[in-house]
Amino acid sequence: MARKIRKENPELIELISFLKRASRENGARIWRDIAERLERPRRVWPEVNVSRIERYAKDGEVIVVPGRVLGAGILTRKVTVAAVGFTGTAREKIEGAGGKAMSIPELVEKNPKGSGVRIMG
Repeated sequence: MARKIRKENPELIELISFLKRASRENGARIWRDIAERLERPRRVWPEVNVSRIERYAKDGEVIVVPGRVLGAGILTRKVTVAAVGFTGTAREKIEGAGGKAMSIPELVEKNPKGSGVRIMG
């Protein structure tokens, strides 16, 4: 029996079901993991600063944050970051360093198998 989603945000409900469907269709466990993290209460979602991305990510790496990316810190690495949300400064810093900030569904469309994707947060 499937768990009942107790979320009220229709976009979030759609994102969670989209991730579960992508996981089933592509055999990619990572998308189910992200969906399960997004089903948790919003107060426990990670908020990752760009300084943490700078510290732990390698150049050219693909990072998924099942929460928000915040703009504190300096980013010099060229990384692709997918998240539920970005602050304006975080998006500017990622793109200013030559990286790419995108939504999670965009990343799923680009990389359906989820290969080489790392979860941060």
